Amino acid sequence: MMLKAEKIAFVKKTQEELKQYKTFGIMPIEAIPDRLVQKIRNEMKPGGKFVIARKNLMLKILEGNSSVKKLEPYVKGNIALIMTNEDPNALYNIISSNVMKLGAKPNQVSPEDIFIESGETSIAPGQAVTDLKSAGIDVKIDKGKVVISKSKVLVAKGAKITTPIAKALKMLDIMPFQVSGKLSAGLQGDLLFREEVLKINEKIVREELAISFSRANALTMEIRFVTPYNAAIFLGRAFNEAMTLGVEAKIYEKGVIEKLLGIASMQASGVDSIVKKE
Repeated sequence: MMLKAEKIAFVKKTQEELKQYKTFGIMPIEAIPDRLVQKIRNEMKPGGKFVIARKNLMLKILEGNSSVKKLEPYVKGNIALIMTNEDPNALYNIISSNVMKLGAKPNQVSPEDIFIESGETSIAPGQAVTDLKSAGIDVKIDKGKVVISKSKVLVAKGAKITTPIAKALKMLDIMPFQVSGKLSAGLQGDLLFREEVLKINEKIVREELAISFSRANALTMEIRFVTPYNAAIFLGRAFNEAMTLGVEAKIYEKGVIEKLLGIASMQASGVDSIVKKE
């Protein structure tokens, strides 16, 4: 634990460091494994600064800067203050791209179907066989090795993970959960970015644009509003409808005549075959 003089020195030092950067982020670290926090911290070097401190010290650091003070409402629980010259969205992408897989714990809800594949395992025979069977996994001993005899969905998406299943998944080295870093807020100059804005990336924008275009195009087709994107379809429909009408009304126009001649030819062939039979 730092002494009072050390705390004062730490706050002043960090406040001075704030002046060297243009972008700041608040990263919650309460539910993140220490290994992942350290990995993100190392990735921010040497161009960024990663500061972890108790809430009261963090608030003291922020209150010394009128602009950075805007981040105070996001200082909740254990957090890290990140200083960088990266764009806020770029900073968010760097942090959220750090993902760590986690094992299952009893009573957790499965995020996806947990699938067990048949085949040989590296588990030694013994109590493990009983534990796997208790979890509902079909196993057998073959040539001194534990073998899963049948593939199956062990836990369906949304189902709770029981204690035997959590134990079996650990034995099989299956980690169905994952955690990643995130920013609850980012600040650049006077602009404050919340998480829902920061997580918008090029992929999300492209997907949203594609969905919006598809819906708009479907609407234009329904109300028969011609645009550069549907004109060819409308022209094709109009041509087909005109040809159908021309054939039905026996209108002797180019294109229709060929179809009428084809129909007449088939009818003549039909009559010819009837006459020959008689």
